[in-house]
Amino acid sequence: MRRSKDTMMQDEDLGASAKRNIFTQSVVRISQTYQNYLDLWTPRAISRWIFAVFLIAIFVLRVLLSQGWYIITYALGIYHLNLFIAFLTPKIDPAMDFDDGDGPELPTRSSDEFRPFIRRLPEFKFWYSVTKSTIFAMVCTMFDCFNIPVFWPILVMYFITLFCITMKRQIKHMIKYRYLPFTHGKPKYQNHNDTSRSINLK
Repeated sequence: MRRSKDTMMQDEDLGASAKRNIFTQSVVRISQTYQNYLDLWTPRAISRWIFAVFLIAIFVLRVLLSQGWYIITYALGIYHLNLFIAFLTPKIDPAMDFDDGDGPELPTRSSDEFRPFIRRLPEFKFWYSVTKSTIFAMVCTMFDCFNIPVFWPILVMYFITLFCITMKRQIKHMIKYRYLPFTHGKPKYQNHNDTSRSINLK
């Protein structure tokens, strides 16, 4: 009897460990497949943002047709605004290190030394957060418990006011520390051979 009980316990342990291994392997496979799709989408910036705008348009259409979930829409707008501000802000805030305004500045002219603009929130993470939050908000619209009655024009006016104040503060920050959040890569200069060839052709 003792041997049979021991063998049964060992079989149960082996079955439980096998189930755990199958579960962990399936989770790893799903995560790897998900990461592979993200890696495929990484260089396709235009396609990614078209997809994100399409999701936002579907969400807005859903809210307009249902005439509800204004709190979810307001929360989504505030979250997207915070993401956009982080996207426009440099990773190292010059206001934290150079309060006197005499610190290094990002280039604003083509003749200045090239220093790339490093964002606090990279473009891919910005898109990924926008897409995830929009899908999450769309899922929330499927539950009536989130459809809290509210006078929506107040939320619209408050969001517009908050957007204007936040963007005004960001533009002042950009003007004060002289940086541009949009750069398209290192500028290309003509080498000596190219310039001499162009002169000879003339």
